[in-house]
Amino acid sequence: MDFLYDLVQCLVALAAIAFIAVSTTRMHICIITIMKCLLAVASLHHPKQHHDDVNLVSQVVVLAHVTAPMVDLTRHQQERTFPSSPGELALLPSLHDPASRELTVVVPAYNEELRMPSMLDEAMDYLETRQKRQPSFTYEVLVVDDGSSDKTTQVALQYTKKYGADKVRVLTLVKNRGKGGAVRMGTLSSRGRLILMADADGATKFADFEKVEAALEDISPKPDNMAITCGSRAHLEQDSVAQRSVFRTFLMYGFHFLVWFFCVRGIRDTQCGFKLFTREAALKTFSSLHVERWAFDVELLYIAQCFKIPIAEVAVNWTEIEGSKLVPVWSWLQMGRDLVIIRLRYITGAWRLESPRKTD
Repeated sequence: MDFLYDLVQCLVALAAIAFIAVSTTRMHICIITIMKCLLAVASLHHPKQHHDDVNLVSQVVVLAHVTAPMVDLTRHQQERTFPSSPGELALLPSLHDPASRELTVVVPAYNEELRMPSMLDEAMDYLETRQKRQPSFTYEVLVVDDGSSDKTTQVALQYTKKYGADKVRVLTLVKNRGKGGAVRMGTLSSRGRLILMADADGATKFADFEKVEAALEDISPKPDNMAITCGSRAHLEQDSVAQRSVFRTFLMYGFHFLVWFFCVRGIRDTQCGFKLFTREAALKTFSSLHVERWAFDVELLYIAQCFKIPIAEVAVNWTEIEGSKLVPVWSWLQMGRDLVIIRLRYITGAWRLESPRKTD
């Protein structure tokens, strides 16, 4: 009988996982019924254990609600402005306003005084060259200092001094929010018709912007002018596997499976920090974003798929840069946990998709 009960417990666990993974209401009802039946069978042999299992499920659902952070679009007073000239501040624009530039490049930066200059040099060289070749191409680069303790802001401001505050702006956050929080604050302060998220380490060749731009323009139809293209390193996966330990390879594939199983399907590389949004898609997705740390990319794409925003994936040139803040094993485990939590909170109603609203 103990074997039977253990078997039933395994089936309950599988049903619970399926419940989290499937999105349709009818299937939810079906799986809940299966779970109840399985627990009822188990209770015939272990009534006390059945009661404990029900309590555990209830506690998990309650915990998902109680610990769920809400969408935080509030800004500190200092985060509403940017240095426009020495000793002067100007108000940042809003994503709700009409676009006044062709492109905004949002660069989240946390303690990046050493790695960021190479990335900005490459980006500015490309952007300036393209503007000379195509005068109608207007742009801005928005560096978001995510509460750094080094000289990230001062380094970024050297580019403002060189190119002018109309082309390079620096938003310094009062406290560290996490990469997702920094990207959102920058995105919500953008002027571009298109908004590119680009990592400060310069791991992706900036000229590959033309690849993600072309793929975005090729997406048709674009419902309400919403579309997203993701730079992808999936084509480099076999080479990376050859250089990794068996354990790290296992964690990598395990993370990919959890992404597919719980949140996002059809995108092989959700974590590449090179993504392009139409202004409308950025407003729709970032207004509902809850996760502000490493797993924010997954929630962002999950939100996009919930809204049926078309997403394309494009291979980009990528080189690993030393000095990453990501600790491979521990960070993957944290992100794996976050994936389960993301799905659980949406399924239980702790999190809901939001309508775009202005920041406070």
